[in-house]
Amino acid sequence: MRVLVTGCAGFIGMHVSERLLAAGHEVVGLDNMNAYYDPALKQARLARLLPRAGFRFERLDLADRDGMAGLFAAGRFERVVHLAAQAGVRHSLHNPHAYSDSNLTGFLNVLEGCRHSRCPHLVYASSSSVYGANRKLPFSEHEGTDHPVSLYAATKKANELMAHTYSHLFGLPCTGLRFFTVYGPWGRPDMSLFLFTRAILEDRPIDVFNHGDMSRDFTYIDDIVEGVVRVMERIPAGDPAADMTCPDPALSTAPCRVYNIGNHDPVQLTEFIAILERALGRTAQKRLLPMQPGDVPSTFADTADLRRDVGFAPSTPLEQGIGAFVKWYREYYGVQ
Repeated sequence: MRVLVTGCAGFIGMHVSERLLAAGHEVVGLDNMNAYYDPALKQARLARLLPRAGFRFERLDLADRDGMAGLFAAGRFERVVHLAAQAGVRHSLHNPHAYSDSNLTGFLNVLEGCRHSRCPHLVYASSSSVYGANRKLPFSEHEGTDHPVSLYAATKKANELMAHTYSHLFGLPCTGLRFFTVYGPWGRPDMSLFLFTRAILEDRPIDVFNHGDMSRDFTYIDDIVEGVVRVMERIPAGDPAADMTCPDPALSTAPCRVYNIGNHDPVQLTEFIAILERALGRTAQKRLLPMQPGDVPSTFADTADLRRDVGFAPSTPLEQGIGAFVKWYREYYGVQ
């Protein structure tokens, strides 16, 4: 198939693109190569894709309405995997307009492109952050997500609502994927594993928020890619039995679904740090700090729906995933 992958120079986008190319698909990769974090890392990821047969790169901003319309009109994509976004909970406190431009206007342009080009299936990245102030664990798609605690989370919730609207109005099949703390080789420099690894190797203290009393459902990148590929091939259909007198957030008469993709195995932050220390062979200096605005104490994915519908749920042990990241980091940056 011809697949559009937005955010192809990003962490998840590069890995998804490589997997699709290896399977023989034609991939058109889109990215604006912005400087939210080190552009050299994005360039290095892109350099892995450019020589591959079947890959074509488009440098384009999601918010460019005319450019996006032209891309879709010419592309005739059989699938769209929309992974580009302005990421980061904490950054949204300081630069909110970047989130409205990319995550709202940009997503609208993707939906319009899919609508007018009659794309058979849009798969898009949502986030575990949509669960916000929810405290019932594990987080289930069948529970409401009406209490976001960051602008980033609110934009991802808005994406789910926008996708459902287009699915209802225009019959556009849409599947949203709520990613849970993705990590692994080629990861983002603003994520905890990258930040901690760099600081420990440079003999600097690491910032441990909420005094370490936090847990996360860390999900290895290969598991995320497997989930994306499997979901991409499963076009959702509306559920005529959905009871709209007592709506279930996970069900709809429209061809629209949302799934959690998480490891279903939350780990305490202190244990996460201990595993990283063992992988690095070094001890971290810890600077204990209070909870940051926009953060949540715990994430934990209920993956029953994903397992039922596509026969897969993430399961890579944290020790294995952190070991793979540390190996990549040492090789990429040439440090021991």
